[in-house]
Amino acid sequence: MAETIQLHAQVPDDLRGARLDQVAAQLFPDYSRARLQQWIKEGVLTVDGEVKKPRDKLIGGEQLALAVEVENEERWEAEAIALDIVYEDQALLVINKPAGLVVHPGAGNGSGTLLNAILHHYPDSASVPRAGIVHRLDKDTSGLMVVAKTLAAQNHLVNQLQDRTVHREYEAVCMGRMTGGGTVDEPLARHPKQRKKMAVSAIGGKEAITHYRVIQRYGHHTHVRCMLETGRTHQIRVHMAHIKYPLVGDPMYAGRPRIPKGASNELIDTLRGFGRQALHARRLELIHPDTDEEIAWEVDLPADMQQLLVVLNEHDS
Repeated sequence: MAETIQLHAQVPDDLRGARLDQVAAQLFPDYSRARLQQWIKEGVLTVDGEVKKPRDKLIGGEQLALAVEVENEERWEAEAIALDIVYEDQALLVINKPAGLVVHPGAGNGSGTLLNAILHHYPDSASVPRAGIVHRLDKDTSGLMVVAKTLAAQNHLVNQLQDRTVHREYEAVCMGRMTGGGTVDEPLARHPKQRKKMAVSAIGGKEAITHYRVIQRYGHHTHVRCMLETGRTHQIRVHMAHIKYPLVGDPMYAGRPRIPKGASNELIDTLRGFGRQALHARRLELIHPDTDEEIAWEVDLPADMQQLLVVLNEHDS
């Protein structure tokens, strides 16, 4: 089903000189800045009947008009899928997503997703875009995700993500022995030939910055902490592969497992049998939409990654 949105507002004089997208965010507070910017670009949010750019300055007194149809989330089915809830209040839900769970329905994944689970446990989330999901983790990445329970919280979180005030830390196990940490500042775009993959690309790529620090070195592997400044699709996976330290188990970017010389049968079996990228969203910090206070959560590594580290440590000893 589609919902028609039609809104009008006059730009007050005290917003004279402000950008169109900033003015729209104040006059239409039920919608995120990112969504309003998209509507401006699509020409469905106009100024005195004319299409403008998000960065265009206004002088006050103009009439803003929004006329758009948006899809309603009710087409997705609620499903009784268990959730590991780390935190919950009136505005937020923080979930520890297991590896193997797809976040949002899409081609080939119309059911069995986190969104379907949220609709079951929180039926009111059907009134929030994407059932309150404001960011994603890859299917086989585990760890923390925040979900908005209200439209106001959703808009607040989307704006935080855009302003880069949401801090996310991951832990990963990489192939190869790093000498130290560093930063990867390389733009990412869709792979030109394999459309399911991302690739470093100076032409048409979006800014992507990953900081990484060594937690523990093993003989031929490294346990690292990764901090994101941006949140591009597959960002850590592509950046680590780009600097020649792909993630253990990554079926898309790592290629065949690297088996160290003299590896025990247990290590060989563990590396060959690790069925997903060794990546876990361990820590999440943001500004609470209702209180404006900083709040953070942290969860332990899942059992499969803990066991991987145990085996790597035993092989080194």
